[in-house]
Amino acid sequence: MEANYLGINELVKEQQLFTRVDDERGTLIADTEKVLENLEKLLANTTGTTVIEGHYVVDVVPTNYVKTVLVLRRDPRQLKAVLEERGYDSKKVWENLTGEILDVCLFDTLSVYGSDQVCEIDVSDKTVDIVVEEAARVLEKKETCRQGTVNWLKKLETDGQLEEFLKKMI
Repeated sequence: MEANYLGINELVKEQQLFTRVDDERGTLIADTEKVLENLEKLLANTTGTTVIEGHYVVDVVPTNYVKTVLVLRRDPRQLKAVLEERGYDSKKVWENLTGEILDVCLFDTLSVYGSDQVCEIDVSDKTVDIVVEEAARVLEKKETCRQGTVNWLKKLETDGQLEEFLKKMI
């Protein structure tokens, strides 16, 4: 499957489409109106399928441009290690873990695009190649699009680690 790629975070940085820098979190606060304007211009001049990646998608990509949204999920214990390896400070790590454990991205995406267009993929313990293959199967309708398949609260509770995570999230 061939597709164009567009990273929202990179677009925000390259085109300076932000209102300010959040020094506490070390992130840019996107100007969603400018991002939307920029996206519409880019997509109007693009043929074929475009894969748009980033946390801002629900805030800036109109539903008429969307066929399928893939929400990638990762076991919070693995996500913690990845974020720490990237050098995120403790506050940002736990903010991200809280969002993952509580299904924030999935909930927001379902709220904007609806269950017919949203697919959840658990990427835990998978290589990039395996995730790409799984995503391609979903996009090509060779695999059923599902959501609600990941429940980190239950998994952490079953593994006896929920209390530990909840104490650190507060």
